[in-house]
Amino acid sequence: MGHRPTEAAVDAWIALMRAQQTALLKIERAFRDANLPSHAWYDVLWELERAGEAGLRPLEIERQILIAQSNISRLIDRLEEKGYVERRPCEDDGRGQRVVITSAGRDMRKRMWPVYGKAITDAVGKHLSEREALSIAALLTKLTDRGR
Repeated sequence: MGHRPTEAAVDAWIALMRAQQTALLKIERAFRDANLPSHAWYDVLWELERAGEAGLRPLEIERQILIAQSNISRLIDRLEEKGYVERRPCEDDGRGQRVVITSAGRDMRKRMWPVYGKAITDAVGKHLSEREALSIAALLTKLTDRGR
């Protein structure tokens, strides 16, 4: 009995997946049209900027980012090659590393934000009232670890 989803749960799942894919495609297209890196780059740079000088361990980045990223280490490699992040030894674990955003990384994230902000407005904000957006955010937060 508990393993079979309700029709409403299935409908919600389908709508959630379609909305996510539609919005992400619009956002990726906006970045591409502006000759900017992908949403994954923005997402990692944003999380690292929020973390400050302490940076984050690669596993922490993987847990924080908004999109599925199966190979975070390759993404970090590409960001490091461009000079947007740097790896530092982890003080409490000699084998571990922390990833820290550089000033070039902060500049790139700031360059990306206007494109991203407009894409969010086009994909979501134009279709929902402020109240609807807040309601959806509250409901979806229930589905994440942060909502528990």
